[in-house]
Amino acid sequence: MFPHLGVPELLVILVIALVLFGPGKLPDVGKALGKSIREFKSASTEEKKTIDVAEKSDEKTEKK
Repeated sequence: MFPHLGVPELLVILVIALVLFGPGKLPDVGKALGKSIREFKSASTEEKKTIDVAEKSDEKTEKK
């Protein structure tokens, strides 16, 4: 996804996050971001399963 994201880049992102949110809010922001990423992955996995089932159904209908 981010092929050239190394340690210096991560440190810059961390410093920017600290400046924007402050050290007190940073854990909450991280938790919310992690939850959002998990929900997005879950939703995309469910959507992929739905598409696969629909494709299999279409293939069975076409064979008949």
